[in-house]
Amino acid sequence: MMRAAAQKQIEQEDPVDALMRSIRIPPRPSLLVDLQRELAEQDPSPRRIARIIADDVGMSGALLKLANSPFYGAARKAKSVEQGINFLGINQCSAMMTGLLARQALEAEGVELTNFWDVSAKRARALVFTSRKLRIAPPDIAHTFGLFCDIGVPLLMNRFPDYVNTYAAAANDAHNCFTALEDARHQTNHAAIGCLLARNWGLSSDVSWAILHHHDYTVLADPSTDDAIRSLVALSLLAEKGIQRYHGNSTSLEWDKGGELACQHLGLSQEEAADLLDELHEMFDTDH
Repeated sequence: MMRAAAQKQIEQEDPVDALMRSIRIPPRPSLLVDLQRELAEQDPSPRRIARIIADDVGMSGALLKLANSPFYGAARKAKSVEQGINFLGINQCSAMMTGLLARQALEAEGVELTNFWDVSAKRARALVFTSRKLRIAPPDIAHTFGLFCDIGVPLLMNRFPDYVNTYAAAANDAHNCFTALEDARHQTNHAAIGCLLARNWGLSSDVSWAILHHHDYTVLADPSTDDAIRSLVALSLLAEKGIQRYHGNSTSLEWDKGGELACQHLGLSQEEAADLLDELHEMFDTDH
């Protein structure tokens, strides 16, 4: 009798719940747990954060490389992890570590996506640049959102062998919301999966909600959506347009769908948006 009842319960299970359970979300790395615990202290210590990071050779090297990069305009060279943290600031350091841990976690799942990470890094840099320029979002939040914006893509590639075709078709759809085709074919989308990972990893709620809505441009004109979330979505559209342009594409379908709303939200005229895109192009050039 009990077996029959259990069988009936399985048959009645919500197919979406079952699907979500079948998509493997990498667990929050222990190093990130330690980092977040220290950051939650009333007075986080660069020395204790340095001790956490120093245990990971890759993290230490990446932090020093970033601290000494032209992007941060360091006149002095950081010679230790602790110095690097002091140069970058604790929040920016945390954002960078979180991004590197995401890359490690996904590559541990057997996902090797060099181009994906290249675009993610460009988006993060663009979001930091524009958030500073327009003074509308904390740079570390903008950086984390830029890196995690499309984190659901490799997870869905892992789950569905044909997802790469879905992604290509959605990217070339000039009329419908990007996530509509994903939902139709797979009963979920990369924005929803990315939001889930961000929440599981304890990232800022602004980041997780902005990930969820980053293709839903109707939120840009919706005053009931938090302003910080709308600003991140608007900045991601500018970044997308800038990246497409840098790669030699004169058009960006996502910009065509939401660019006007993004400019309205950010208070930018067409000329100001064009100037900002020119500056982004120069920044990408400087990176190489």
